[in-house]
Amino acid sequence: METEKDINARILDLMTRIQNDHPELLPYIGEIPVTIPNDASPEINNRILQDYYESLNLILTNHLKNRPQDEM
Repeated sequence: METEKDINARILDLMTRIQNDHPELLPYIGEIPVTIPNDASPEINNRILQDYYESLNLILTNHLKNRPQDEM
């Protein structure tokens, strides 16, 4: 089972890839549904982090799959 630190590292790697290689996706990241509760002391657990990672990965995967061939 992955630790919180492992998932955070994967999120950071993916965000870095998006920022460096696909900055056109940055506006869509703000459209990801809120995964962290709006509480004074939100509980952040592995499931919330994993859901966030999967949302980011889905945005990138769909972008790569649907972009025109001449952009590759």
